[in-house]
Amino acid sequence: MAAVRERRLPQLTLPIDLPADGRGSRLHFPPPLPPAASSSSEHHFSDFDKLEVLGHGNGGIVYKVCHRPTAALYALKVLHAGDPQSRRHAAREVEILRRAADHPSVVHCCGVLPAPSGDVAVLLELMDSGCLDSLLRRRRGRPIPDRALSGIARQALLGLSYLHSLQVVHRDIKPSNLLINTAGEVKIADFGVGKIVRRALDKCVSYVGTCAYMSPERFDPATHGGAGYDGYAGDVWGLGLTIMELGMGRFPLLPAGERPDWAALMWAICFGEPPAIPDSDEASPELRDFVSRCLQKEAEKRWTVAQLLEHPFVAGKDRSSSELAVRELLLDSVCDSS
Repeated sequence: MAAVRERRLPQLTLPIDLPADGRGSRLHFPPPLPPAASSSSEHHFSDFDKLEVLGHGNGGIVYKVCHRPTAALYALKVLHAGDPQSRRHAAREVEILRRAADHPSVVHCCGVLPAPSGDVAVLLELMDSGCLDSLLRRRRGRPIPDRALSGIARQALLGLSYLHSLQVVHRDIKPSNLLINTAGEVKIADFGVGKIVRRALDKCVSYVGTCAYMSPERFDPATHGGAGYDGYAGDVWGLGLTIMELGMGRFPLLPAGERPDWAALMWAICFGEPPAIPDSDEASPELRDFVSRCLQKEAEKRWTVAQLLEHPFVAGKDRSSSELAVRELLLDSVCDSS
């Protein structure tokens, strides 16, 4: 997928691993920078040593940092806020993180710190096993087994269920935005292009996110969803494609070895057959059906998060067994990378 990372459209950055900033905010004036959270009152930006770059998220850089007074390790996402649009994006991401701060399947925000040059630094819990994209790379293309994949899907669905109950849509669900720690916990992260749905009938209209994981109606709302698109259904598509990728061991929409580009991805998503796990791949009937429920091309035919939580692929597996399988998967991946 490296060939797509730097592919750009006019006025839109659409890489696979580094999604674009949001567009089309209805706010007419830049909001003030987010105030420091009460939980970070004892923290100051200067108290943290940057140890390494963990990644580039929407609108910022994520570092692994050490808090010198306590030696505690965190992730620190520094959000650029030097212009009105960036300030709006930073304020929105912080608001979403604060709304969802207490759910075990959403990455925990420990505080907000003023940073040099007017940027905003968001202090996050450190997910010490990285993201599911890096986990898949460590496995060198080997699919994630059903039992572990069921546990991953369940935790991601619980996080999405909570976010949707708060009227938050993520709009960029993909393997690199699902983090995992050594305890086997999977958490949703990176809300840089997230949206708070202010009214029940509001639809999303901004063309933001990662094109490889966009649903058909996000490419072409007029054909597939009318004026705008249902952000909740878009999150389900992203999750379904993510689970399909993990279950196949590779990005599923294009043939193995084919160099992807924006046009090929759009064609596959909008005009190709609904994505399905090939018959030649080993996958349980439950996994195949779960994926098909997520990847209906018409948004209104996709299952909701609540329905998916009752699907046999998730609800039919023993929870403790699935959680154990996720932890074993991490140990196996450590051996692969050594």
